[in-house]
Amino acid sequence: MMLANMRKLLLLAASIGYAFAQSPAPRDLQLFLLIGQSNMAGRGPIEAQDKQAAPGIFTLNKQMEWVPAIDPLHFDKPEIAAVGLGRAFAKVLIAANPSASIGLIPCAFGGSSLEQWKRGGPLYDDAVKRARFAMKSGKLRGILWHQGEADSGSAKLANSYRERWVEFITLLRQDLEAVDTPVMVGQLGEFFGKKPGAEPSFAGVVNEQIALIPLRVPHAGFVSSAGLTDKGDQIHFNTVSFREFGRRYAYAFLGLDAAWAAASVGR
Repeated sequence: MMLANMRKLLLLAASIGYAFAQSPAPRDLQLFLLIGQSNMAGRGPIEAQDKQAAPGIFTLNKQMEWVPAIDPLHFDKPEIAAVGLGRAFAKVLIAANPSASIGLIPCAFGGSSLEQWKRGGPLYDDAVKRARFAMKSGKLRGILWHQGEADSGSAKLANSYRERWVEFITLLRQDLEAVDTPVMVGQLGEFFGKKPGAEPSFAGVVNEQIALIPLRVPHAGFVSSAGLTDKGDQIHFNTVSFREFGRRYAYAFLGLDAAWAAASVGR
């Protein structure tokens, strides 16, 4: 009897998996590109709630398939990829416009420097490739960026961060035909670079540069990390802070794209 029940369960699971595989890809998605280094990829410990699918929120997996968005969204380093800010970001937008369907495009890579995101490099080219593929299923509505820790070890890199980033985002927007698409840039954790015995850090300079980006880049918003905490390594945000950071990214987006919330008015 027990063996027969197990066979039934296996057959049911197989049929569900087959049905999902045969279901058409979602259409009319509102797309968001997630790029940067590990604090965009997500390193917060996973909890039960992070494995529960949220209605209307999808992610483009490594195999270029749209699947329900559960953490980890990223696959840059499978052994440590965990909770990030993407799901919390999307949940706020769904709450503001319940009729929307969101597609997240994870492309961040832990430890990457801004130099590694230059046009022609593998990270840049992969992000463009994945975004263009995703855009067959919807419209690119926003770009989320968090990076800078890897550029905090040098005064030269830190002081030139904004100039170099403006060149990067200008080319990326051109290549994606998204010149006016909102872009949200996040502040490095206030805890970063303060670990006792660590090498000298210019994280404060990088944060100043990031905060000034909206003065140079149209349709750009700064996202504060004030008050958020690390997971004990003084590098990565903890899970609770990642969720809060995602909400802050969403509020920054809503401030740049008034049409999002307005779309739900009268429903």
